[in-house]
Amino acid sequence: MTNAENLSGAAAAAVQKKAVGSSFYLAMRLMPREERDAMFAIYAFCRKVDNIADNGIGTRPERHDRLEKWRADLAGLYAGANPPQVRFLATAVAQYGLRLDDFLAVLDGMDMDVAEDIVAPDLAALDLYCDRVASAVGRLSIKVFGMEEGPGFDLAHHLGRALQLTNILRDIDEDAAIGRLYLPREYLQQAGITALDLKAIIATPCIDGVCRRVALLAHQHYAQAQHILSARPKGRIKTPRLMGAVYSEILKASETQGFAAPRRRVSLPKRRLLSLALRQGLFP
Repeated sequence: MTNAENLSGAAAAAVQKKAVGSSFYLAMRLMPREERDAMFAIYAFCRKVDNIADNGIGTRPERHDRLEKWRADLAGLYAGANPPQVRFLATAVAQYGLRLDDFLAVLDGMDMDVAEDIVAPDLAALDLYCDRVASAVGRLSIKVFGMEEGPGFDLAHHLGRALQLTNILRDIDEDAAIGRLYLPREYLQQAGITALDLKAIIATPCIDGVCRRVALLAHQHYAQAQHILSARPKGRIKTPRLMGAVYSEILKASETQGFAAPRRRVSLPKRRLLSLALRQGLFP
């Protein structure tokens, strides 16, 4: 039974629909079926737990308890049980040796958002958050790509942070609407922004300079990821190569547009996505 078949029909359709609207979809669709199914299972897990953190349904303790149920069910899965909530992950876990610690790290990241609305974290807290919600997903993914843990985990470290920082810059207004701001406190303070009033922060022209510093940090991680990929490590590296190309392009387009209000969330047109895929050699 494939991972996709382990999801209910309605759930599988919902996951596919969500993925179609994401920049991950093209890279996923170009993978061999078994690997693609495993990636969709990982993606489904991330969507489900992210919804708990972001949909605002229930009190914070109730949402924390739902995340704890995922934690307990994952522990059960790795202990040989088959809890219904995590059954769709069983094939991928067994086939690719996905690590429990990485699933738990994702839950830890979601719990950071549930515990309190993150507003201007310090750089250390931001890096920890990026590791949990993005690089941990990368550590799961490189197992599916067949990469060795050394270069694979290094790639997950840098590419995960680069992608997450890019998304943070894309989603300033969306995050502010739910009471969050992930721009680092040190950068805000150095720009003369000391009050932690969300509306004031996202409206000030000074935010452009802060965001450009975050963009520079993301570019540094993209460069490190590209250095790892250029060494041609073992495994199917076309997918992470495409993701790095797509998101670094989004970051550059965001910089060109600027980060001061009013902002528009940058997305690449389909023709540009296909051009990047061709450039990365994903099509014959």
